[in-house]
Amino acid sequence: MSLTGTPFLYTTVALAVIALVLPFVLWTRTRGPKVLRTALRGLMLLFAQATAITLVFVLVNNSNNLYDNWDDLLGTGNHVQQAADLGADGTGGIAYRKLPKVRQTFSAADGPSMGAAGGVRVTQLKGRVSGVDAEVYVWLPPQYDDPAYRDKKFPVVELLSGYPGSAKAWFGSLHVHQQLEPLMRSGQVAPFILVSPRTNVIAKADTGCANIPGTVNADTWLSIDVPKMITDNFRAQGAPDGWSTAGYSAGAHCAAKLAVAHPDRYRAAISLSGYNDPIGESASLAAQSPALRQANNPYLLLKKAPTPPRVSLYVSGEPGDGYQAGVALAQVAKAPTKVHVVYLPRSAGGHSMALWRPQVPTAFRWLTAELSHKPAGKQGHTGPATPHGRSNAGSTPAELASGTSSRAGGARKP
Repeated sequence: MSLTGTPFLYTTVALAVIALVLPFVLWTRTRGPKVLRTALRGLMLLFAQATAITLVFVLVNNSNNLYDNWDDLLGTGNHVQQAADLGADGTGGIAYRKLPKVRQTFSAADGPSMGAAGGVRVTQLKGRVSGVDAEVYVWLPPQYDDPAYRDKKFPVVELLSGYPGSAKAWFGSLHVHQQLEPLMRSGQVAPFILVSPRTNVIAKADTGCANIPGTVNADTWLSIDVPKMITDNFRAQGAPDGWSTAGYSAGAHCAAKLAVAHPDRYRAAISLSGYNDPIGESASLAAQSPALRQANNPYLLLKKAPTPPRVSLYVSGEPGDGYQAGVALAQVAKAPTKVHVVYLPRSAGGHSMALWRPQVPTAFRWLTAELSHKPAGKQGHTGPATPHGRSNAGSTPAELASGTSSRAGGARKP
């Protein structure tokens, strides 16, 4: 029975109801010695507590897409087939762009919201360079099958989940495709191909999107194997101008790091409540040594870059949860690198889907404008400005979380 499937949810609901009813029916009807009656009543209470906790977990997991299957939950899944030393550029000397095309088989993805807005499809990809074997979800914009666009290639955004987190989360919890489809139809947002690969490819560990010889080549999986599969199978624009990354939490760290580390593969990144130092996630494999931490810290990569990369970063966060990381990036960025920092108040939603979900339209409008080199209109404040007092006066929670009111609110005195 699938961990995130409807049958399992209904089963947990039914068991919780039974566990609640049992004491009312059997409490005074138990027979036998006092010790036996006490033990049976204790078991009924434990059963009620266990089913209640299980139901809450299932509801939270389905809402946030933390664990996609039983292997993820139990820590028994491993998607790394091999992890050779691929060198500094992560290619292992392989001319990956010249590799023969491999046609993937896609099927309709299952789960809440996956069938909305034209439907999300999924494939199992064997990374030819990285040695990672995992699922990749793809959603095509409404223009993709329009005869008027039959000769057009589309820009791509690679969506990265947090830790723990399922590759479904951007679709199932953030509803990115449902939010963006009408904006794409109206021309407010570019018709992006949305790609969400599995990022948690090792059991009970966050890869930090790093290449660690002998352990995992997560960077290569995300920045080489997944893009190669997309350009092989869809009318996708080439790198770097047609490619961007977006992530939340640990995925936000990855999004910024991949864009800064590989300006030849990505042009922009959206970072929602991220961090710079991999040690921001205690389970990160990229935090295991000082050398790995430095090599996977976008702040240090920008600061030490001999030539500033031509990338644009959208970084949003609350104080102590992403905002300072964005300010730090803005302080060391030099043209042509651009960093757009959005300050969100602590009242905006916390480190949760409730904070990130309303930001989707705003962030993708920024991305559309950035890639088209047009003014983005009103966003949050840009650069390392210090917030002034409360920034929620006269604003709705959705406005606060999206960052659409943070410039005016941030300038408001308490």
